[in-house]
Amino acid sequence: MLGIAVCISSVLCWVSLAQFGIAVCISSVLCWVSLTQFGILPCEGQKRSPAIPGMLSSPAGSNRRMLSFPRSALFQGSAFVSDAQYNRNIPFKTSPEAVRLYRLYNHWMMRTATYFFIFLNLSLALFEEPAVYPLPFLATSVLEVLCLLVFLGRLTHFAKVTLHNVFWKDTKNICIMVAILLSLTDLAVYGVLRLYGVGSIRWSRIVRPVFLINFAESRQIRRAFRSIRNTLPEITYVFLLFTFSLLMFSLMALKLFGERNLQTAEGLPYFRNYLEIVFDLYVLVTTANSPDVMMPAFDFSSWYALFFIAFVIINTYIFMSLFLAVVYNNYKKHLKNEIRKLAYMKRRKMVEAFNLLKEEEGEQFVVREARWKQLVKLVAPDTSSSHRELLLRISDDEQKGFVDKKSFVQLADLLNIQVVTLRIRRHPLARWAPALYGSTPSRLLRRAVRHRAFVWTYDAIILINAIFIALDEESPYISYAEWVFLALYIIEILLKVYTYEPREFFGKTQFWNWFDTLIIIAALTATILNATLKSTMKYNSQQILDIVFILRVLRLIRIVDSIQRFQVIMNTLINIVPTMLTFGGLTLVVYCVFAIIGMELFHGKIQYFPANSNVPHALECGNPALKDSLFARGRYCKNNFNDFASSFIVLMELTVVNQWHDILGMWIQPAKLYFIAFHIVMVIIIVNIFVSFILEAFFVEYSLEKTPPNVPLLDVASLAPLGVSFVPPGYRTVDALLQRMFEAEIPLEDEGPSFEEILNLSPSSAVPRSLSSESAA
Repeated sequence: MLGIAVCISSVLCWVSLAQFGIAVCISSVLCWVSLTQFGILPCEGQKRSPAIPGMLSSPAGSNRRMLSFPRSALFQGSAFVSDAQYNRNIPFKTSPEAVRLYRLYNHWMMRTATYFFIFLNLSLALFEEPAVYPLPFLATSVLEVLCLLVFLGRLTHFAKVTLHNVFWKDTKNICIMVAILLSLTDLAVYGVLRLYGVGSIRWSRIVRPVFLINFAESRQIRRAFRSIRNTLPEITYVFLLFTFSLLMFSLMALKLFGERNLQTAEGLPYFRNYLEIVFDLYVLVTTANSPDVMMPAFDFSSWYALFFIAFVIINTYIFMSLFLAVVYNNYKKHLKNEIRKLAYMKRRKMVEAFNLLKEEEGEQFVVREARWKQLVKLVAPDTSSSHRELLLRISDDEQKGFVDKKSFVQLADLLNIQVVTLRIRRHPLARWAPALYGSTPSRLLRRAVRHRAFVWTYDAIILINAIFIALDEESPYISYAEWVFLALYIIEILLKVYTYEPREFFGKTQFWNWFDTLIIIAALTATILNATLKSTMKYNSQQILDIVFILRVLRLIRIVDSIQRFQVIMNTLINIVPTMLTFGGLTLVVYCVFAIIGMELFHGKIQYFPANSNVPHALECGNPALKDSLFARGRYCKNNFNDFASSFIVLMELTVVNQWHDILGMWIQPAKLYFIAFHIVMVIIIVNIFVSFILEAFFVEYSLEKTPPNVPLLDVASLAPLGVSFVPPGYRTVDALLQRMFEAEIPLEDEGPSFEEILNLSPSSAVPRSLSSESAA
């Protein structure tokens, strides 16, 4: 299969990239240089290291020292520790060359490049017919072939670092190869048909999200898909009960209202078609058409309101809440099993790294301090020497010159602790003008700035500023007041910089200080620019005014930093943002699939025309069938599937569900199945899983904000020569904290199951199966 893909891609590249030969040559040279620098290809005069065959490590019980290849053992151990730190469970070969390839595979530049080409491949839908920004077919085809070649190269790289039988048994690798083959085949067929003027459909675009899901870097997204897959059986039972209830209520509505000749507000028959009744009541579950759907029956008899009240209570409140409860319960169960697997994998990786680097010390095996420092420098090269010294002092708290097995296994957790380094520095004014900075007025001023009353004063100023923002902007007094508030805010920043050491005040972790300063500077710049334009050019720029208004309102967010409880909540939200990106990727996959299907099904059915257009049927969105419809009267003509961006907007509106039945009203009955399918997948399943995830992540992070992690205590005074102090506010990721919480149940002497058993622990069963890598979604 790889051979076929390579042949097809080579032909397409030769045809479409002939004029880009120079670029290909340059990129090849750069690639060769990069691989040489990473040690993958030998430089001139350099000999390749001999390969050491083997699976993942030496046997756990082996007591021999690694004297033959100490450097290779160090690289292999660093790979194990890095995998443990970042929750990777890829079984890689352990020859020196394979380990170097594996380190290169996990390099952040390689991962960033992979994501870049994945999103470039997905974004091609913006430039392909039907396009938001049309590009020639040659340009989009060249870009797509380039992306597919990168994916093929990345997959080949992955095959080089894993065992042959493991690679071919891994479903996600097969999915990527099939997706590449289908994309190249469809591109070739579409191109040939285009040359002969035959219309065709780019059906392979629907498989593009496969690359986002199944590359090794996207294990978090695959975990989310596994959560959906494992939750589906339980959801299915609830959904069947919900469907039965919906059909029963629809049948009752047909018998109650169908023969009474009732009409809707538009003069249409009311509840006479069973399928229409089912659809209207399904919309009522989302409350989008309430109370419109009830009014004809309610006008006929007030008692009929009881029917709709009972329907809403049973289906909207009970069944929808039941969906959330089932999803949340199953999500927590499968999450614990996933974390259990990762925790055992991390423990096993650290034990294997220890076995590679251990040396005999008396009756125990340890890792010497020098080798330990080399290992940490390889795993976390960006950490400062003082940070490494802190880690060593924690791991070797008695300063024996070595790290025992118990402390070594905890290294991955220590690397996941977010450590803030606070350097003890004197204020620049204390060095340049010590007499002035140390004078009595200066000390009183700095004491006043540090006092709580200073914060309260500026909180009051912010609240007063909010009142002025809400008042009439045309009043000259309001305009003058704005300058007063800006001056007060600038004075506040200057006083704080005068009181606190500037590099400490604008440290990497001082988010709110950066936020306050940037907002004030931006507001001052925009206000001055707007005033200058009005005075010199007699021109009032609406865009600049909009920016000024937004910046004025954003200043009010500063009140959040002043209240401790607000700080905890906001910091919790900020900390879970990176983990929320997982579900952002999940949503992107669903949106892309449904957007592409929607474009193929509904492209050109709806057209948008300006309000003053004289085009026939402009008021009906270019479709005579929409005359007098709610869709046309609501001017929803831009809600169409004529391009990728418009499709995304429509899907977002369907996700929100408000007025979504009006958008569906333009389509015939079979087409509504598309929108109902999207609602079930996105709103009922994905949104509920997203809510479950947010609840769990928020509970964990909120508890962490209120109770910092229990980190081994350290005599900070012993680090005084380094001029640093350390504050551990929390773990870097929610996953790291969850693993740490679960590892508390695992005894330190328990090395866990073997790699084969860990890799095959399913989300629902711990029974080992045949060896495999990370499962595909």
